[in-house]
Amino acid sequence: MPRVIAFANQKGGVAKTTTTLSIAVALAELGRRVLAVDLDPQGALTYSMGIDPDGLEETVNDVLVRKLPMEKVVITREVDLIPANIDLAGAEAVLLAKTGREYALERALRDFSDGYDYVLFDCPPSLGIITINALTAASEVLIPLQCEALSHRGVGQFLETLGDIRHFTNPSLTTSGIIPTLFDGRSKHTRMVLEDVGERYGVRVLEPPVPKSIRFAEASQAGRSILSYASSHPGAAAYRSHAHTIDAEGGG
Repeated sequence: MPRVIAFANQKGGVAKTTTTLSIAVALAELGRRVLAVDLDPQGALTYSMGIDPDGLEETVNDVLVRKLPMEKVVITREVDLIPANIDLAGAEAVLLAKTGREYALERALRDFSDGYDYVLFDCPPSLGIITINALTAASEVLIPLQCEALSHRGVGQFLETLGDIRHFTNPSLTTSGIIPTLFDGRSKHTRMVLEDVGERYGVRVLEPPVPKSIRFAEASQAGRSILSYASSHPGAAAYRSHAHTIDAEGGG
């Protein structure tokens, strides 16, 4: 069985997509078989892997709503991808009317994921039914956290949601830690947030923090991960370090 990791935070703009893609590619560099699943209607992960979301006829929306097998929509780039586009925005309403709506993604993975060592979910910036599906299907969650006060405040709310998920749909879900992103070491505020968040919430903060850099946006526009676009960049090194930590903890 693969390790299924949800990258989730209800706040937008915290580098969830960048973190999902970068760690997926870093794990692939370690020789792991990785599937990335785009669960955001904006299709940012799909776009960041060089695929035009608007040009796709079948996506994760068809998997969740029509029960289309995942193998029908998988695309191979730096890693395998289940893509998304704006069609997924309508899935919330459809799933809410279905019995067992929280388990749609878990059911879809059941017959497809055995060929992988890791399945990584890029969750939307919300706590809606799509994110709940991801947290229900995942074995663990990693929280990308922008090192600033508003993002910091949202962690407490998100951890409460994880408690609800464990109570109602996924009692074995674990919180593997916080990945600090968009880090500016010159800022006293940034350093204070980083120091406070782990202690306040009792959640491990993974080191090193990922530095803020325009190179991530450039990589996304080029349809590549930072690891292939700017392999020697400090951000690529940070994500490789996180991938090593994640993989070592899984016995890899």
